[in-house]
Amino acid sequence: MARFVKSLYNKHLLEVGMEGFYGDSIPKRKLVNPGYQVGTDFISNHFINEIDFATIHAYTDQWYVICTLSGQSDEAQLVWMEKWIRSHWEDARNILKKPLVLAEFGKSSRSGEGSRDIFMSSVYRNVYNLAKEGGTMGGSLVWQLMAHGMENYDDGYSIVLGLNPSTTQIISNQAHIMTALAHSLNS
Repeated sequence: MARFVKSLYNKHLLEVGMEGFYGDSIPKRKLVNPGYQVGTDFISNHFINEIDFATIHAYTDQWYVICTLSGQSDEAQLVWMEKWIRSHWEDARNILKKPLVLAEFGKSSRSGEGSRDIFMSSVYRNVYNLAKEGGTMGGSLVWQLMAHGMENYDDGYSIVLGLNPSTTQIISNQAHIMTALAHSLNS
């Protein structure tokens, strides 16, 4: 399908849009998965020539509830999250030779704004440090920013900027430092 899309218009960047679970292409990497695989393979799916950049998702509080690591603390989830991002960054850089974007991540709004802010700050710091270290980390996108009045679409991860000022500030700070980093790397 990627080849077909590129044949129609080759100026569009394509990505796979999967969570990033490791499969059989590198069996030892399956140990990074959060207890299950869900039938995908980060390496082989992103190794396709027409795929321009690699993406991963991460929902540690949800994945930890589903898998055998249920009940792990926020600190344990952050440790796992750092391993998750770093392993994909290493593989995007060394094997795939493509940029990596943390295309979706979140912390349940049910955990409270303070817990979510600590989580997001840690993830953002990790993303920034990897981007600064070597060009492969392209950035990160939170799930799910919403406007006032859209609360009925909340899947448990919504951030309404006007109602979450500390989270809004964290997102804004990350946008500014990533922009500054991009300018310094392009100079």
